[in-house]
Amino acid sequence: MAELFKIKQQICEIGDRLYKKGFAAANDGNISYRISEKEVVCTPTLTCKGFMKPDDLCIVDMDGNQLDGRRKRTSEVMLHLAIMKARPDIRAVVHCHPPHATAFGIAREPVPQCVLPEVEVFLGDVPIARYEVPGSEAFAKTVLPFVDKTKVVILANHGTVSYDAELEKAYWWTEILDAYCRMLMLARSLGHIHYFTEPEARALLELKEKWGYRDPRSELQNCDICSNDVFRDSWKEADVAPKAFQPPRFCSRSNNPPEGNPAPALSQREQEALIQAVTDQVMAALQSETT
Repeated sequence: MAELFKIKQQICEIGDRLYKKGFAAANDGNISYRISEKEVVCTPTLTCKGFMKPDDLCIVDMDGNQLDGRRKRTSEVMLHLAIMKARPDIRAVVHCHPPHATAFGIAREPVPQCVLPEVEVFLGDVPIARYEVPGSEAFAKTVLPFVDKTKVVILANHGTVSYDAELEKAYWWTEILDAYCRMLMLARSLGHIHYFTEPEARALLELKEKWGYRDPRSELQNCDICSNDVFRDSWKEADVAPKAFQPPRFCSRSNNPPEGNPAPALSQREQEALIQAVTDQVMAALQSETT
C-alpha cells in the first residue's frame, strides 16, 4: 500500500508539472502507471491535473474496466493500455497537449531532425499519428505502428503521448519535444534553419548507441538519417507533409517530396535570394542585348 501511495503521489506531481507548464489546460491530459501485470493506476476524468490528490486516482484492469477509485477513470485510458500491451517494458504513459508540439500535429508538419544534439540523442524521429476521435478504440490503435520505434508520438489535431518504464522519463520526452518545437518555430521566424551535416548527425547516432539508446535511423544510409525517413510511409494516411521546414539541402529528399504532397515552402530569405538571382540574370541578359 505504501508503494502504491508513492506512485499516486508521483502521478499527482507530474500532473502538477503538466498544468504549470501549460501542457494540460483545465481538465486536459491523462497519466497512467502499470502497477502489476493486470492493474494500472490512472488519472480520473474531468479533473484538473494541477490539483489532483492521490485519492482522486483510479485503478483499472488491462481492458479498461475500473476496479477502484471514487472518481470515474479517464475516457482515454485505452490509449495508455494499447501502448502497454504492445510494449510490456512500458509502465508509464503521459498524454497531454503541449502547445508547440501540438501545433506540428495541427499543421501536420513533420518535426525536423538533425538540429539539436539533445533531441537527436533522446528522441530521434517523432511520428505524427493519424486523427481519430479521442477515447475511441480506433484512436487507441493510431499509435501502434510507432510504439516500437519511438518513445513519443504526436497525435494529429490533438496532442502528444509519451511513455517509458519510469514516470519521470515518460514526462521528460514530452517536455523535451515541446521545448524543441518552440525552438524550431523561433528559429524559423528568424528566417532559416541550419542542419547538421551527415557526418555530424552520424556521430550523434553513434554516441546514442554507445549510451544504450536504440535509433531506427542507424539502419538508414547517407543523408536519409536527416530527412524524416523512418515514418515517411505513414505520412499519406495522416496527411502529413513538410511545408514550413525543408530537409537539409545536402539530402536528396529535399527536392523529392512524397507523391501527392506539396513541395516544401521556401523561407523568406530563400525566396528573396531566388528573386535576386532571377533579377540579376534578367538584368545581365538585357545589358548584353544593349551592348
